[in-house]
Amino acid sequence: MDKMDLLNIVTIISLFISSFLIFFLLTVKTAHKISNRLFAAFLIFTSIDAATPLLNSISEGPSNLGMLRNTLAFLQIPVFYLYVLSVCYSDFKLRPKYLLHLLPFLVVNAILLPRFYSVDLASKIDFLTNRQNMIELQITHILFHIQVIAYFVAIFLLLRKAKNIYLENNAGTHLNSYHWLFQFTVVLTVLYTVALVKNIFKFSDYPYISEWIKIGGLVFHLFIVCWYLYKALNYPELFRNIDSKLKLVSTIISEEKNTNDEVSDENKYHEELLKLKSFMMKEKPFLNPSLTIQDIAKEVEIPVRDLSVLINHQLGQHFYDFVNIYRIEYAKDILKDSTKNKVTILEILYEVGFNSKSSFNTAFKKHTGNTPTEYRNSLQSKTL
Repeated sequence: MDKMDLLNIVTIISLFISSFLIFFLLTVKTAHKISNRLFAAFLIFTSIDAATPLLNSISEGPSNLGMLRNTLAFLQIPVFYLYVLSVCYSDFKLRPKYLLHLLPFLVVNAILLPRFYSVDLASKIDFLTNRQNMIELQITHILFHIQVIAYFVAIFLLLRKAKNIYLENNAGTHLNSYHWLFQFTVVLTVLYTVALVKNIFKFSDYPYISEWIKIGGLVFHLFIVCWYLYKALNYPELFRNIDSKLKLVSTIISEEKNTNDEVSDENKYHEELLKLKSFMMKEKPFLNPSLTIQDIAKEVEIPVRDLSVLINHQLGQHFYDFVNIYRIEYAKDILKDSTKNKVTILEILYEVGFNSKSSFNTAFKKHTGNTPTEYRNSLQSKTL
């Protein structure tokens, strides 16, 4: 089996799996249709890019359509960025301003217009034969990697902000989905870094190295697509629980710094804190795994903004940690109850408001210094 055969086999398998996943995303019933469609669009653009070697091997020569197909790579990362936005924010909508993300794609095609799109077939062949010396292709590759770097920086900043807002306003139901989105971005960063290295060798004196990196990249892409499919089938509901209008508490404090009377604020916070703690102990809202700061604000009749400042600034805790403390204390009471010795740790974590064993163990150990199992064993050893 030669190199081209291996390349074509890997490409065909990858395209088949991607097609199945695209079909799943476009047909599955969900309230998050925009996210799924953006993810499907991202997969379509990456599949077209991955299929380029296969399509080139069966085409009769260079064409305007073939070059246009190559430049569709400039739409991959912008669509992925919009996908991340749609997953992070529950109020995301496609707006006319997002058409600005088409600008790199349009600029690149404008650059290629004079010496590729507007010339005859012989000139196109000469253009690609001497591609290492063609300034248009060099500029195209440089612009692509600048675009990739800029968008990935923006995506990581967006994820950091979204996570902080989430921790300040939500009790952790879908935090695992944030982790998947972060992992997704890291893996894509590695994949595009490989593409960058490939293109460096493509315009060097060692173009054959670029070809082998291309094969490795396609194999890596195949494994990534399989991972996408696994996640989509096992975790169809992704993290999208925060409103884009929510502000970080640090921003709120900065805005209010010079406008409040500190003495009256201290009295107000003290009253609100007593009211909040009383509500948490009597009503036990923390048992709801989907609890948000908006839910509590409505019940205790404290504005969300004030409640967020009270918990995240005055108490120095994220809302996520604040709620988990009550959950852990409730779990400790269950573990101490000798009549509930047969209740499993898994049953306890769901009863107290957690939705995964890993988050329960992490929070429990952070609060007590032991895992739930260790804590139960230490209690039983003391009674013997």
